[in-house]
Amino acid sequence: MSAVPRAVAPSPAEAALVLLGTGVVGNALLTLLATPAASRLNLVGVANSKRQVVNPRGVVPSRVAAQLQEVVPGRDDASLLAALDASGAARRIVIDATASADEAARHADWLAAGYHVVSANKAATGESLAAWQALQQAGRRGGASYGDAATVGAGLPVLSTLRRLRECGDRLLALDGVFSGSLSWLFNQFDGSRPFSALLREARASGFTEPDPRIDLGGADVARKLLILARTAGHALDVADVEVESLVPPALRGIGLDEFLARLEEFDETLEQRRRSAAADGKRLRFLARLDERGHARVGLTEVEPAHPAARLAGTDNLFALTTHRYRAQPLVIQGAGAGPEVTAQALLGDALIQAAARV
Repeated sequence: MSAVPRAVAPSPAEAALVLLGTGVVGNALLTLLATPAASRLNLVGVANSKRQVVNPRGVVPSRVAAQLQEVVPGRDDASLLAALDASGAARRIVIDATASADEAARHADWLAAGYHVVSANKAATGESLAAWQALQQAGRRGGASYGDAATVGAGLPVLSTLRRLRECGDRLLALDGVFSGSLSWLFNQFDGSRPFSALLREARASGFTEPDPRIDLGGADVARKLLILARTAGHALDVADVEVESLVPPALRGIGLDEFLARLEEFDETLEQRRRSAAADGKRLRFLARLDERGHARVGLTEVEPAHPAARLAGTDNLFALTTHRYRAQPLVIQGAGAGPEVTAQALLGDALIQAAARV
């Protein structure tokens, strides 16, 4: 753990930030913080799960990796927040680029203390309704805001679009989406020419899935994203309110990873039957998240017509089709890369820049 040296106060127009997480997303953000686009941001602290570098005068992004190796192991949120306070910046921002539930549990405390939070971590906003409501209340108490663009679609402008539509008096009637890059790729490729197990092995080898593909195939991550969108649209849904279809056969859920990978062929018969049934009706299978006007939310495998936007997806793209009172004849479609460290880091940077530009 590094000590906090005396600060030389920067211009009040600067925003100071600390970055939590130096994995692929955190490292991609450090690269962006070294570019002219981030010149208004003063990085004063960086931490991973074991070590941190702190300096209210500023931390050089390109030197973070080396410095983390040199410092004595230790993590202390208090010194990170102290660096923000000592920086003299008018706006103080905590960026969470982790997937840690422990870090997410601190978001409300930071907001209540007046620190703005920018997050790619869905554990704070995509879990219990009580935690979501606590974030809203904490932000109001502390006069701080929450940047969540990176939590859904890796920064595709779906959350900002939903908020703008509501502010303009529009009303969401339905939302259909493909929120998983791995599941998008799998069902874009699943046309009967190859068994599903072969596609799953290729997706894993290509890095499209988690090392344990059951994390993708179980649907929980997609459900978290749907909860965030539903709440943004005004529906007070809790975790149990989302119907989730897992594609993992019950016999493969509680076994070790190696055994699971050796038994992937057990997916094939059931999924091929479902594909053939859909094809007989001229439809295609897609793993969709759906929300209707009444707040009914479902995540699972769905047959879609060829004209449906999801039927025309390619690669690992995410898709969000918003049908609203004013977009009834044709849904508003947002499509593009919904995963990847560079686009996720860009979403984090964008939210931080919004905070930096906000009036104090």
